Amino acid sequence: MSDEIKKKVDDAWKEQVDKEKTQAHIQEEPYHEPTFSIFISSISMQAMIAMGKLENPITKTTEKNLEQARFLIDTLGIIKEKTKNNLTPEEGKLMDESLYSLRMIYVEEKGK
Repeated sequence: MSDEIKKKVDDAWKEQVDKEKTQAHIQEEPYHEPTFSIFISSISMQAMIAMGKLENPITKTTEKNLEQARFLIDTLGIIKEKTKNNLTPEEGKLMDESLYSLRMIYVEEKGK
């Protein structure tokens, strides 16, 4: 992607985010800033959906895709390694607990 196209995409993205923040403020709705904890929780939820432990919010069905679940769990493992010594104690605990729980559920599901 050329630098000019990237700049147009980045500018359009920034304009859209600013518009959403302004609109939320006008409607007195809170704009939820993304956090690392929300990011980790989001990936964890996706892995739970992939393991068939939660309903897919789009299809309203429970589906199982263990290959996708393993990819998401491995992705969290990479994030853990790349953020080593750069997390708050709470973020580190969330990461460790999420990975442990997901890995245990994955092993259980794989054994079925």
